[in-house]
Amino acid sequence: MNFDLSESQEKLISMVRDFCVREVKPYAREWDEKEAFPREVVAQLGELGLLGMAVPEELGGSALDTASLALVVEEVARWDGSLALTVASHNGLGTSHILRFGNDAQRKKYIPDIAAGKKLAAWGLTEPGSGSDAAGMRTTAVQKGNGWVLNGSKMFITQGSVGDTFLVLAVTDAAKKQKGVTAFVLDKSMKGFTQRQLHGKLGMRSSDTAELVFEDVFVPDENRVGEIGAGFIDTLKILDKGRITIGALSVGLARGALEESMAYAKERQAFGKPISDFQALRWMMADMATEIEAARLLVLRAAALCDAGRPYTVEASMGKLFASEAACRAAANGVQIHGGYGYTSEFLVERIYRDVKLCTIGEGTSEIQRLIIARELLKS
Repeated sequence: MNFDLSESQEKLISMVRDFCVREVKPYAREWDEKEAFPREVVAQLGELGLLGMAVPEELGGSALDTASLALVVEEVARWDGSLALTVASHNGLGTSHILRFGNDAQRKKYIPDIAAGKKLAAWGLTEPGSGSDAAGMRTTAVQKGNGWVLNGSKMFITQGSVGDTFLVLAVTDAAKKQKGVTAFVLDKSMKGFTQRQLHGKLGMRSSDTAELVFEDVFVPDENRVGEIGAGFIDTLKILDKGRITIGALSVGLARGALEESMAYAKERQAFGKPISDFQALRWMMADMATEIEAARLLVLRAAALCDAGRPYTVEASMGKLFASEAACRAAANGVQIHGGYGYTSEFLVERIYRDVKLCTIGEGTSEIQRLIIARELLKS
């Protein structure tokens, strides 16, 4: 059992940290306030190879393992949760679905531009009336001629209004329920396909979120990804890996809360000495640090199992559940340590406090993670 990062991982994280300190840290607050998607910075991430991390080199990717991907997401989240969410979702949802379940022609057509960041990928699963109950979706795809006609809508789609390539799940046989869902890849230019950006989010405000509407959108059968009726089963496999990156994102946000709090506590004076000298705050920081280390180990264990080709559904859910809830506690403690200043947008912990809540909701709520963990435990 080796807990050390490889030399290549150390260099990768150092590169990402330097980039974030230079190009992200000075501007993230403004992006948040304006709900502005940082297109130029995202494009730079593509140039660095960070938008095709799981993509094979022959398709223009970086061919990194899952653990390295998780470490990159953690480091970006340390500086800006919204940007980390963009990196995580682009690498782990739409891209991954086409890469894993698409055919060779689809991979060659879509993946290189996605991996280079020339086009952004989005994944359409959640709907206005179905979130955790993903099998209750209402978007339909009816076969017509040499293709399919899609009608319906998707909600809370990351990269929804800035994306170019969309992996969309639709019901092709309602009688078969979960086994009647099929995946399709759509281009934003398709007739009848509209995107509506959503504003007013609590956190992750510079990560683009949108509603997608399909009105008699004709999709050629060549754009069907995977077998007819296999979309939901494939989706569960995509979500397993996505939970690793959301767990890593949680670790990064929690780390940001701790590091910002430590720096503040050393400088802030009360009763004639730094507040870092007070036992109550020291214990807060000790708890934060301990839970962050535990969360990272859970996330990286799931990543290691994934890379080894072993089952990791339970481990991914455990990592995501613990990391997201630990991050919420860390963010709350960070605001508390900062006192009144922590309640203002002048300090990063305020944004972390708002951003982190999404981690207990996205890629399956905490309640769904507990359901998965308990179900698998009881099987054995």
